[in-house]
Amino acid sequence: MNVVFSHGKESGPWGTKIKEMAKIAESKGFKVASIDYQGIDDVDNRVNKLREKLTLVDGSVVLVGSSMGGYVATACSEFLACKGLFVLAPAFYLGGNVDFDAVTVPKRTTVVHGWQDDIVPVENSWRFAKQHSTELHILNDDHRLITTLPKVTELFSQFLDDIEA
Repeated sequence: MNVVFSHGKESGPWGTKIKEMAKIAESKGFKVASIDYQGIDDVDNRVNKLREKLTLVDGSVVLVGSSMGGYVATACSEFLACKGLFVLAPAFYLGGNVDFDAVTVPKRTTVVHGWQDDIVPVENSWRFAKQHSTELHILNDDHRLITTLPKVTELFSQFLDDIEA
C-alpha cells in the first residue's frame, strides 16, 4: 500500500510534518511518496498534478495533505479507490473549483486542525467533518501543528493501523 503526501503552499515535499509521518508509514511497511508542488500556486493545478502522479502508482493509496495539500488530497480522493484520507488544517472552502460539501470521501477520513489557526478557520474543518461524518481532532495549536506534532503523529499511526485492519 502507498502513502502519498501533499504539502502546503509555503512548504516543500519533505517538511517537518511529512518527514515524521513518512517515518511512521515506512515503519509499518507502506511505500511513501511526497509530491513537489513548489512553484505551482494555483490549487486546482496542484490537483491536476496529483491526479497525473496517481496514475503511476501501483496498488492501493492513502492520501495525506496539509493545508493546501489537504485541499489537493481531498479533491483527488474521490477519483480513485483511495483507502484513506488524512488531512491537517485543510484549506477547505477558501476558493478553487472543488465543492467540499459535495465531494465523496473515503470511509476512513480523518481531519486534524488547530484551535489557534489564523490561516484556515477551524470552523471550515468542523463544517466539512460534520457534512461527511468524518473523524475530527482539534488540537491546541496553530496552523502549522508543530507544537502538537507528537499528537499528530500518534493520530496518524492509529489511522494507518485502522487502514491495515
